[in-house]
Amino acid sequence: MLLSPDTIELVCDEMQLLNEVLPAGARVLELGCGKAEKTRAIAEGGKVEAILALEVDEVQHAKNLQIAGLPRVRFAAGGAQAIPAQDASFDIVLMFKSLHHVPLAEMDRALDEIRRVLRPGGLAWLSEPIFAGEYNEIMRLFHDEERVRSAAFEAVRRAVDDGRMALVRQIFFKAPLRFRDFAQFERGVLNVTHTAHRLSPQLHEQVRERFERHMTPDGAFFQIPMRVDLLRKDA
Repeated sequence: MLLSPDTIELVCDEMQLLNEVLPAGARVLELGCGKAEKTRAIAEGGKVEAILALEVDEVQHAKNLQIAGLPRVRFAAGGAQAIPAQDASFDIVLMFKSLHHVPLAEMDRALDEIRRVLRPGGLAWLSEPIFAGEYNEIMRLFHDEERVRSAAFEAVRRAVDDGRMALVRQIFFKAPLRFRDFAQFERGVLNVTHTAHRLSPQLHEQVRERFERHMTPDGAFFQIPMRVDLLRKDA
């Protein structure tokens, strides 16, 4: 297994890749659903039977409970290390950039829980940002995730090496990301409720200056290097 390849050529939206492996009529568990943007896309695609979308951030979870018009989706509070679901309940488990947010001491437990709730033959789609790229250079000024991202990868590799999960394949791609301006970046990144970013005035200005280097008349554009570890629970 690779933490990161030397080069990544593929540039695409992650949903395009997921749709290629998402089973028709699947019972889906999404861990760390955030603002439920991907939850909505999957549900409205009409391919799956049902989605249980879990979130640990109480503020965001309360907002998710107000979302209407998604009859296939049930929102609940909970994390990967203690999934509130029965054994063999799901055909696929999804984690979009969320495994590295699990406490370090609980990452192995989270992989155990994922295995527990998957049916035999079920899949786990674990996507993680790679610690590289221009956007990462902005983020690391105030939120350096190199250690936790590496730990998340090692937890996945342990689960594969000891036979708890089988590696189907790894997928490496770059996900396009656009911000209209720094104000949007500030609202959507600096002021998220799941992480308390406390920047001094000096650091805030440094982040703004680094971000503004990427501004064009049409906004700031980035390509986020990503890795998907696609795993399977064997019988």
